[in-house]
Amino acid sequence: MAITYHDLYLKTRMALSSAGIEAAQLEAREILCAAAEKTAEELYRDISLYTTDAIAEKTEALQARRLAGEPIAYLLGEWSFCGLPFFVSPAALIPRVDTEMLAQLAMNRLKEHPGHTRILDLCAGTGCVGLTAAALLKNTRAVLVDLSDGALDLCKRNIRRHKLTGRAVSLKGDALQAPSHALGQFDVLVCNPPYIPTGDLAALDTSVKDFEPLLALDGGEDGLDFYRGITELWQPALKPGGHLLYEVGIGQAEKVAWLLVKAGYENIRITRDTGGIDRVVEGQRPKEREIPDMLHETMEEDV
Repeated sequence: MAITYHDLYLKTRMALSSAGIEAAQLEAREILCAAAEKTAEELYRDISLYTTDAIAEKTEALQARRLAGEPIAYLLGEWSFCGLPFFVSPAALIPRVDTEMLAQLAMNRLKEHPGHTRILDLCAGTGCVGLTAAALLKNTRAVLVDLSDGALDLCKRNIRRHKLTGRAVSLKGDALQAPSHALGQFDVLVCNPPYIPTGDLAALDTSVKDFEPLLALDGGEDGLDFYRGITELWQPALKPGGHLLYEVGIGQAEKVAWLLVKAGYENIRITRDTGGIDRVVEGQRPKEREIPDMLHETMEEDV
């Protein structure tokens, strides 16, 4: 029996709401749009029309996956970050609003460097942070590094999606190994690494622990393995005066800040996200100190 888009939407919203999904209204609309291959505007335009059995069946299939705990972003295959659309899949973490602070601060630091700039997005996942910077700052080039082949595939797709083939590239690399000299140096190194302590993984929400990649979540016994490794190994990839920015988990900011202090970084900053949680820790590689002219003269006389 054929039903209208409006009736199908109400049915889906009720099922999601009954399951305790807070954003049932929004998610019901997104599921129906995906099933019908319509934009939100097209759905509103056709809301009183009858749908087809095929669309109703596809809607029910997507609804069942959502009720089983699968994140809405994976059902849709894309998600918005900083107002830009990105392809997503279970190969990488879903871009989150919390991480938008990391992207914004990275762009602020890039603007402090004159002329053409380079950003390295380490543990890139979908590539959303580095590609947002490249998409919005026309003088910026991005290098996206990840160990996961699935994540690198997403990076490549998102590079093409945002027409950044000439200004962005994805490379396979291990954040816990020293970088190749072939990478060159960057004005900004940004990283949202795995930072969940291994013992806390089992307590994560089902939508995270059962669907998002463990490789992108497990930060070791105390959650700080990647911060220690990257801070120690990757400073040579930064230009003198370049900035290292990390996203951190709840309660990790001061510990990560001390890692930067011990590694010789300057201008250490901790920034809160929109929820009031310390979310980004950053530091600056010391600039090369110029030898005063008087000292130059003295050295020449000695020679």
